Amino acid sequence: MAKTHTIFENIQKLRSRYYAVFQGKQALLDLISEAEVGEQVYNSNAIENSTLTLGDTEKVLLQIDLDKYISERELFEAKNLARVVSYINKKATQSELNLEIILLLHQMLLANINDDFAGRWRQKDEWVRVGNHIATSPEHIIDKLHKILAHYFATNNEHIIKRIALFHLNFEQIHPFIDGNGRIGRVLNNYLLIRDGFVPINIKFIDRANYYTAFNEFNETGESKTMQGIIGKALTNSYHKRLAYLEGKEIISLADYSKKYKLSHANLINKAKRQTIKAFSEKDKWKIGN
Repeated sequence: MAKTHTIFENIQKLRSRYYAVFQGKQALLDLISEAEVGEQVYNSNAIENSTLTLGDTEKVLLQIDLDKYISERELFEAKNLARVVSYINKKATQSELNLEIILLLHQMLLANINDDFAGRWRQKDEWVRVGNHIATSPEHIIDKLHKILAHYFATNNEHIIKRIALFHLNFEQIHPFIDGNGRIGRVLNNYLLIRDGFVPINIKFIDRANYYTAFNEFNETGESKTMQGIIGKALTNSYHKRLAYLEGKEIISLADYSKKYKLSHANLINKAKRQTIKAFSEKDKWKIGN
């Protein structure tokens, strides 16, 4: 618990620094958000077993022909998710999250992939498995979604990381759609973060094993500590990145930083992964504001 509280306190400090310097720099923040779309799309799709690399994903979004075959489904998965990510960056500041918005996001996500399932909840006899358990029965989906949204809004005295973690775990346990639950769930994390005045996060494909462990922990014990850790580190990373740009730091690779200050690169990487230094991951490379 002490470790979790340390993450919470650190986030509050980073958020305060962010609010002290972001005024008048919306154009820069917009550029950062636009540059992150490809990364968010790649990581979220890769968690769901897409074969596209980060480079492939960025080429698809820039409408550059790839030198390898990709399925039509993977093409639309990348383009649709990019559209959803860009949409929520603005929509979240305008409207409280509700079931209608969730359905709209799902419609956008599955358009031209499976229009029969897009923008609707699972219906009678449409069952899905989540890990080792059967997801919520179709007739209880709407009621349970209302309950987890109500709980999220009613617990604004709790730290945002704890609230997001619990919402995300519950949403995925409900698995309200036939397809696209993971992608939509991770998008909703950012919708809620942006809505509450925080910066968006990117749950990385490289952390997929730990991400799945968080769901197993929740299903077996009801605990959300592992997911809180994942979201906390992702949020810390996002603030470190934005602060480096907003505060006008010289941004260099962690490898160059280690050489400049004669520090162990391996040790710095370990600290960066734990987010105990101000480093951040950008396009799968560790950097730091110097």
